[in-house]
Amino acid sequence: MTTTYDRVSASLPLAMSPMTLSIVIPCLNEADTISDCVHRARRVLDENGISGEVIVVDNNSDDGSGALAESAGATVITESRRGYGQAYMTGLAAARGQYILMADGDLTYDFEEAPRFLAELQSGADLVVGNRMGDIEPGAMPWHHRYIGNPVLSGLLNLLYHTGVDDAHCGMRALRRDALPALNLRAGGMEFASEMVIRAAKENLRIRQFPITYHRRGGESKLESFSDGWRHLRFLLVHSPNHLFILPGLLMSVFGAVIQAIVLFHVGVLGRAWDIHALIAGALLTMIGVQVVALGVCARAYGVYFMGDRDRWFERLRARYRLEHGLLLGAMFMLVGIVLVVQIGIRWVSHGFGALAQDNVAVVAATLLIVGIQVFFTSFLLSILGLRRNP
Repeated sequence: MTTTYDRVSASLPLAMSPMTLSIVIPCLNEADTISDCVHRARRVLDENGISGEVIVVDNNSDDGSGALAESAGATVITESRRGYGQAYMTGLAAARGQYILMADGDLTYDFEEAPRFLAELQSGADLVVGNRMGDIEPGAMPWHHRYIGNPVLSGLLNLLYHTGVDDAHCGMRALRRDALPALNLRAGGMEFASEMVIRAAKENLRIRQFPITYHRRGGESKLESFSDGWRHLRFLLVHSPNHLFILPGLLMSVFGAVIQAIVLFHVGVLGRAWDIHALIAGALLTMIGVQVVALGVCARAYGVYFMGDRDRWFERLRARYRLEHGLLLGAMFMLVGIVLVVQIGIRWVSHGFGALAQDNVAVVAATLLIVGIQVFFTSFLLSILGLRRNP
């Protein structure tokens, strides 16, 4: 039967479901392969005595894929909003099994692997991800995906989130149905695969992996190398404010402060003395760096308060420092800057309002004033974000 599904109301309490395994297959114009996929999935369930279902999410296909899947014995759900993640979120909400296996509908994955995934889940894993990289059939994966795209993106994901998953974009994976609330999946596109692994790592879920074979696909590929790769990269960076904002901002701030100190204390570097232009560059780096750090802290606060992220570093800071601490720090920077400005003014008056060689002090004073203002008002913004924080 083909239905249009409401993912919000579709999720059934686990106690109401006697099924062991739901196999969820997203489908966008896979008329050449979808029937074969459904038959193979149903055969695996029957031959291994696994109580389960096969769900095909028809992602608004225009080649009759939905009807073919239904004829092959699948429960077909229509999701009109196109997107890999959109299709999967709808299918996951509809799944009634205690465990869920996810696989593409293009014959690239072997449904005979289903019992292995199920065994890992039943032995305690929360999420199991296949690893294709050691067994790829000739012609199954473009060289730039195999040797550049996937290794780089999976490596970056592991660097930022410490997931330990070697093939973070593998389309065959399985999870416990009761882990879905903790994952809180939202991504509608191909970055959905990265989101699932990242959220599982952040929630300290038990992640396992094992090698599988990646076969040549049937039909036309829907993957767009550059745009989908960029979506993954963007997702990885946006969900890691510490690396996108805070670390680069701190480096810029420290480097800028060092440059200013070199100029003010007349320290020779690279065999020469540095003057006003280097001081201005250092001041700009310091101000930009402080602003980037402020943006990163606000982004981190948003993730913790509104997206359910966990960050021990941020939680410790929040417990120890209050709005008043930030206001006081900002006020101190501004006060020192004002004192320097007053000093410059007094000297100017004492010289009869004539030419005054106080360029270096003026740059430092401006830097301190701007940094103080940034810290002062960022503290208020953090306090505003905290008003609606999750309990």
